Parts: sequence; structure tokens; C-alpha cells
Amino acid sequence: MDAGTCLRAATPRAGAGHRTPQGFPPARVPAARLAAAQRPLALGLDSRRSTGPIRGAGGLKGLRCRKSSGTEKVHYSADEALILKQKAEDVLPYLNDRCVYLVGMMGSGKTTVGKIIAEVLGYSFFDSDKLVEHTVGIPSVAEIFQVHSEAFFRDNESEVLRDLSSMHRLIVATGGGAVIRPINWNYMKKGLTIWLDVPLDALARRIAAVGTASRPLLHQESGDPYTKAYAKLTALMEKRMDSYANADARVSLEGTFSTEFKTPLYIILVFIWMLYTTAKA
Repeated sequence: MDAGTCLRAATPRAGAGHRTPQGFPPARVPAARLAAAQRPLALGLDSRRSTGPIRGAGGLKGLRCRKSSGTEKVHYSADEALILKQKAEDVLPYLNDRCVYLVGMMGSGKTTVGKIIAEVLGYSFFDSDKLVEHTVGIPSVAEIFQVHSEAFFRDNESEVLRDLSSMHRLIVATGGGAVIRPINWNYMKKGLTIWLDVPLDALARRIAAVGTASRPLLHQESGDPYTKAYAKLTALMEKRMDSYANADARVSLEGTFSTEFKTPLYIILVFIWMLYTTAKA
């Protein structure tokens, strides 16, 4: 994936007055290709660190974090894995065991990025949509919308975020609409919030490629998948833009974003650098 990548602080305090640690990417830099070296090393997205029972989480007690179906491991070379380990060691003292919440539009890569960041930091990963499905006992968000309503889903989403906010050392991928309820921000602001901002055109192409069946807010209308997705995403972004801007930091991925959900080392380093500056502020 070749992408123009930048990091923008969503609040003036993020990263203000702090020196960039040696070896971290600058705040705005062109995308780079990092060649693989030596043998590949799997950063096990098999949730081995996330399979234990959760304690002290209200309605989530006893729930285990499971690997999402169809998720492939992300392979880095030994040299690349060492770089990630070193940068993670710089970040962890400033995170102070706080949770990290990823917000952004549907299809922006919150789950993909979240799993990798969790593995790098030694955190547990959770997808709030999956937790709602587990809590309600219905296997998909689309079906929850159909059987009950969007309001019913949002109520359960808020309860899940409330429970997660009492925990530590989690990376949480939130649903695209989680930002619209102020109460959810009360929960998420107990940790760090990061907005993954991907161009709508790239999101529409990505969603059109995989289909809209799992996207209840996009699946009602008939017609060309890309046109339908782009129009609906545009409308949703207009409503949610101010809410996303409440995040502590914003990672903006400009240019063509891979529809195959590939996340190169460079993008992950940008995220870690952003976590460093935000957590240290």
C-alpha cells in the first residue's frame, strides 16, 4: 500500500512541547516502503494474550477475546519486529496502563490496526461491535438492527463501553457510530482516543469490494455499491465530523488506501509515535 500518511493532533495539547524520540517518524512524512529483511516473524494475531477471562467488567465478566474469523496473521521481518519492540518500550511508560480507543468511520481499519497495536504493546484487543453481539446473543450488527433497532444497539454499545472503561491495558476498536453519544465519550476519555481518518473515496471502494451486507446503515438502498456507499458515507461524515474531532489525536491516511487491509510497518510506526506524543502530553 502506498499512501501519503500524516499525523495531526486533534487537540492543541497532543505532542505539544515534546521532543520526537530518536528514530520515530516526523509528524508529516511521505509514505515509505520498508523492505523485508531476514526471515518473517508473525506478530501473532491469535489473541494469545487476550484469551483469559475478563474480571471486574460488569456485564463482560468471563468473556474471552476471540480471534475474528478469517483474520490472517501479519508477518514482519526479524529486523522490523525488533524496531516495533523498541518503539513500544518507549511508549509503554507513558501509557500508564490506560486503554486506547480507536474511533473512525466504518471500514477505516480500526480492527486491523487495533489487533497489531495490541500485539506490539502486549495489550488485549476488543472490538466493541463483537462484544455487543455476544451480549445480545445475535451474531451480527446488521441482524441486531433488523430484529431490534439502531437505538437498541446503541444502548448496548454504551453499556459495553462503560464496562470496558473500568479496565486497563486494552486496545478497543469502536463502531463507527459510537462517537455520536456524549456518554460514550465520558467512558472513552478515561483512556486515550485516536481517530483513524481515511478518505471517503477509499472507504467507499473498500466497502464496495467486500459488500454492504454487514453494514446496516449502507445496506438499505439498491444500486451501484460504490455510489451507494460513497453517498451514505458522505452524509454520515457530515453528521459525525465534530464528534470524531473530540479524539485526543488524529491519524490521517491520505491517498490510496489498500482495499486488502494491508498495514505496513510504516503505518504502525506512525501510530506508535502518535501514542507516544499523546500519552506524554
